Amino acid sequence: APGGAGERRAVYTGEEGRGDCRYPGRLLARGRWLRASGSRRQAIEKLVALLNTLDRWIDETPPVDQPSRFGNKAYRTWYAKLDQEAENLVATVVPAHLAAAVPEVAVYLKESVGNSTRIDYGTGHEAAFAAFLCCLCKIGVLRVDDQIAIVFRVFNRYLEVMRKLQKTYRMEPAGSQGVWGLDDFQFLPFIWGSSQLIDHPYLEPRHFVDEKAVSENHKDYMFLECILFITEMKTGPFAEHSNQLWNISAVPSWSKVNQGLIRMYKAECLEKFPVIQHFKFGSLLPIHPVTSC
Repeated sequence: APGGAGERRAVYTGEEGRGDCRYPGRLLARGRWLRASGSRRQAIEKLVALLNTLDRWIDETPPVDQPSRFGNKAYRTWYAKLDQEAENLVATVVPAHLAAAVPEVAVYLKESVGNSTRIDYGTGHEAAFAAFLCCLCKIGVLRVDDQIAIVFRVFNRYLEVMRKLQKTYRMEPAGSQGVWGLDDFQFLPFIWGSSQLIDHPYLEPRHFVDEKAVSENHKDYMFLECILFITEMKTGPFAEHSNQLWNISAVPSWSKVNQGLIRMYKAECLEKFPVIQHFKFGSLLPIHPVTSC
């Protein structure tokens, strides 16, 4: 039965160990719209309901008046509620016969929403949510044929909640590389969003820096929704505040964008010590000693 070994942090240098959760890069999502997003299985609906609960708690926990503009302390109140209720929330998704896995899976949910001490959020937290979904796949709650719905219903709803957290509590970006990073908060939706646009009949990479193209298509395409959020949160010329994305807009095809982003994610997130040092391993996502280089 899943469970057994407790989770633990592992200091990962890239040489001592290797985790076994595989992040999908090229999703079978060509031509799919966010609004036509696959499976309506009960597990998917329950995950969306879980995220809806987190969203409702934000409404119930308004920001407090404080001198500092960033890092509103009301976030800690919101997080304390999640910390207390996480296992109960996960238990609504996981069947009773898999209940032993709930405590371990709940850890990844709590890790996926930001840090309550620093009141920040970054790609490491996003990776924890991917690990949360990975664990649900490993214990059989989610299936391979759910993959479109996992990304375009569950993960997209997660993004909506995280953006609301970021805006409501003015969260700081965790480990941001500033203008030289892809984005202050997210990475995976750019990978899956570029996969969605491969072989699109008229939208090319150059169009995502076109305000009109973004405003007309963002509700259907994850990549463009990310671009819209950036332009809402930042001021000034796009080439200045998002230089990496500006450079990517010159790539000739979405296929090449997708391939490049997968390589970049491995190098800038999964293999970066400041990101992966906080990742937790347990019985569902163990870390294995590397025997050879």
